[in-house]
Amino acid sequence: MSMHTPGTPDIGRRLADDLARLSFEDLPPDVVQLTKLFTLDTLGVIGGAAKAPGMAELQAALTEWEANGTSTLLLSGRMANPVTAALANGAAAHSLDFDDQHDPARVHVFCVVLPAVLAALEAERKISGKDALAAIAVGVEVFCRLGLACYNSLGKGWHPTTALGTISAAAAVAKLYKLDAEKTLHAMALAFVQLSGTTQFIADGALAKRIGPGFAARSGVLAAQMARHGVTGPWRFLEGKAGLFELYERGEVRPEILSDGIGEIWRVRELSMKPYPCCRCVHTVIQIALDYRAEGITGAHIASGTIELSEVNRQIVGSPFDQDHHNPVVHAQFNAAYAFAAALTDGKVTIPTFTPGRIRAPDVAFGSLFETIAAADMEPTAVPPARVRLHLKDGRTLERTRWTMKGAPDEPMSEEEVFAKFRACLEHGFGTAPDDATALQEQVMRLDEAPTTRDLIALFLRCRQNGRAA
Repeated sequence: MSMHTPGTPDIGRRLADDLARLSFEDLPPDVVQLTKLFTLDTLGVIGGAAKAPGMAELQAALTEWEANGTSTLLLSGRMANPVTAALANGAAAHSLDFDDQHDPARVHVFCVVLPAVLAALEAERKISGKDALAAIAVGVEVFCRLGLACYNSLGKGWHPTTALGTISAAAAVAKLYKLDAEKTLHAMALAFVQLSGTTQFIADGALAKRIGPGFAARSGVLAAQMARHGVTGPWRFLEGKAGLFELYERGEVRPEILSDGIGEIWRVRELSMKPYPCCRCVHTVIQIALDYRAEGITGAHIASGTIELSEVNRQIVGSPFDQDHHNPVVHAQFNAAYAFAAALTDGKVTIPTFTPGRIRAPDVAFGSLFETIAAADMEPTAVPPARVRLHLKDGRTLERTRWTMKGAPDEPMSEEEVFAKFRACLEHGFGTAPDDATALQEQVMRLDEAPTTRDLIALFLRCRQNGRAA
């Protein structure tokens, strides 16, 4: 365990100095390509959320007080204040739990950073594609490094996507605004003042889970805008006695990660793309279920079962499967036993897997036969590994273990798989025609060639407006 000593000077200032020096020209070609792919993936996931529980209600709540603005609510096409747009679009990006993750850092990244940047660039109107990509890449870098530095944030009960995303979104928008090091420091510090986010909404199965990244994106945009106009924040927001490291993380941090190799080591290379729309902690369980299915095992064969995960994963997705849960969608998205049952039964896990009717169907009820425990041979904070042991009705016991996870850098999705996921999400949410999806895809993948970013939002809205579900 690495412990931080309060009063260690200038960690936040050094980070701000590093960020202010970075530009698009510092991004290696593969980092540019990855940033575009994850941007495309996130736009697809936002579109896929058009009918997700809570999204219509959130849009109604936000627009009741606003009639217009400079930024777009992507699911409705309405205009609003940039901070409102960042909130709504950030929530949409996370609502299906289909968004990327940095597995070791345990943060969902683009669902916060991209909505913040989109809201701000739309308000600015003259942002080039290169400047947008640089801002996104900087926000992603800060986010991943914060998650790695605050390595046990989730274990303390924080939702690091919401909490650490606030600071990261501010860094991204500060870069978009081309703020100097001093104002970048204050943008991140003002974001820290607004920091929030706990995992209680997971435990309670609340729709607030999907809104957390929206809160982070909103607060980041607001913080950067205030810093731009001269409002100051606590400059020791990281290292101070009441800063992030001591107050929130209780000294369990590795602060050197924030600046070591910045501009040379790019953490976007470590992000995982999600092949399944649910908590990353259950993805390996899904893969094991598909392996069992290939052997001819069905739910009818199973008398009982045990799922073994790392301790932190068990805390998040290890509750017994309850088909009568008052909020079945969130419950199922964060339930290893349901994920196994659905994958074994259907041979796939897609957006419709996490609808109330599917979750409560009789053919997945056998998920309640499973117990989820912590594995003694798995690192407590590890994300990928899982083991599933089946006790069959004929007396046999079967066991399968996996140590890697589809979509991670060591088992990545191909570009064609990413494109297929993007098109499927837009089809699910909007009923988007293939030509419209292709036009948006091509625009994103050529973003570094675009003199402005105006077409990006317009092409997304065309996917919505021309879709069968619009």
